[in-house]
Amino acid sequence: MTKEKNSSAALLQIDRATPMPLYRQIYARFRTAIEQGVLHPGDRVASARDLASELGVSRGTIETAYNLLVGEGYFSSQGQAGTVVSPSLPAHRSARRERRRAEPHADREALADAEPPPPLQLGIPALDAFPRKLWARLTARRARATTAADMFYGNPSGYAPLRAAIAAYLLVSRGVSCHPSQVFVTGGYRASLALIAHTLLDKGDAVWVEDPGYQPTQDVLRSTGQRTVPVPVDEEGMVVARGMRKAAHARMAVVTPSHQAPLGVSMSLARRLQLLEWASQSKAWIVEDDYDGEYRYAGPPLPALKSLDGHDRVLYAGSFSKVLYPGLALGYVVAPESVCAAFGEAALTRSNGSPQITQAVVADFMRGGHFSRHLKKMRLLYARRRGMLAAALLKAFGDEVRIDLKSGGMHLIARFDKCRESDTELARRAQLAGLNCQPLSARGTAGFGDEGLLMGFTNIGSAAQAQQLAVKLRGAMGVR
Repeated sequence: MTKEKNSSAALLQIDRATPMPLYRQIYARFRTAIEQGVLHPGDRVASARDLASELGVSRGTIETAYNLLVGEGYFSSQGQAGTVVSPSLPAHRSARRERRRAEPHADREALADAEPPPPLQLGIPALDAFPRKLWARLTARRARATTAADMFYGNPSGYAPLRAAIAAYLLVSRGVSCHPSQVFVTGGYRASLALIAHTLLDKGDAVWVEDPGYQPTQDVLRSTGQRTVPVPVDEEGMVVARGMRKAAHARMAVVTPSHQAPLGVSMSLARRLQLLEWASQSKAWIVEDDYDGEYRYAGPPLPALKSLDGHDRVLYAGSFSKVLYPGLALGYVVAPESVCAAFGEAALTRSNGSPQITQAVVADFMRGGHFSRHLKKMRLLYARRRGMLAAALLKAFGDEVRIDLKSGGMHLIARFDKCRESDTELARRAQLAGLNCQPLSARGTAGFGDEGLLMGFTNIGSAAQAQQLAVKLRGAMGVR
């Protein structure tokens, strides 16, 4: 199936003030678009009638230009199928690259020019293990059932069945009891945090953030006008006492209690209770970023911090990027009942919401029991893949590497204590070799000091691949 252009008018800047006839202008614009690779062999072009209407010219003018292009071999008339760029033309270089990506199924157009994630990329779920056939069936069923009402703007707070499915899932798996009206669907974690900041904070408010931590958290808060206060993290999670000394009257704390990003520690019960007590006494808010809390390899997933919240100070932020796939661009926030009205108003004024059909497919996936089965499968798969990478690193580096394996998460930390180079330099060498390792030291403030390489293991398909990557890393680091 060829790719049809929805409108050719954007390519055709008609200038009625020049002496060049209109049909010659249209002819020249199409020829340039083909020669520059904007239009590719086999691409369909608008019918003469439709294009004439778009450009405000006579149909005869368009037909004259089309006949000239057909005569010179640029266009090919396909009868009732319309007119296309001649399939026999040589493809432009950029077009050839796109066609090669699509082979051996050249009739399937790629959705984007993005390349697959490089090896050891952080935060990407196992794309090879996603149930694409099932997802395609659910999507097709939704598309076939689309009504006129479905094509209108939906509720900016989220598609009602998805909000209900999220609430049911959180109660069972994370111990979070909430009503669907408390769930607000967003475009992902960054959108969730921006919505929270816009709704609950004023410019200049202080917000505790973990040190080391997730850089986008600070980026979002700074963009919305807040002042971030780095608070150290130890083996029990955020050190609340240090936060109170640095900024006791902060308006919010953002934490990753199930699996701290990037150290991987789980916040202890004592530290959780201390954080909740501070929020209650200070009338402050806590944002629980549960970015990969589902992935725990020693025992069942930990209950969410929100499940301990007796004073309604915790906002729970989840994302489908880590449990399904990033291209969904879907996240959600569970807001305390006391601020639901404010969140609804903020959602209404800030966006039209996420695409309804996408939300509907996710809701079908969850309500059909597929979501829980997928998570169970991924926990087992990730445990194996983590083990494969750890074993490969130990085989390649021996006692020169120390593997820091925590109880959960989607990455591990490899520490090279005997190496004289910094983790920033080691990461740079790895990246030059095509391995997307990240330096641990870059995740903290200037005084953080801890070093190591962060490596994602979720997309390692076999023990042989893990060994190949470990050997490649050893070579890139210059270890003999």
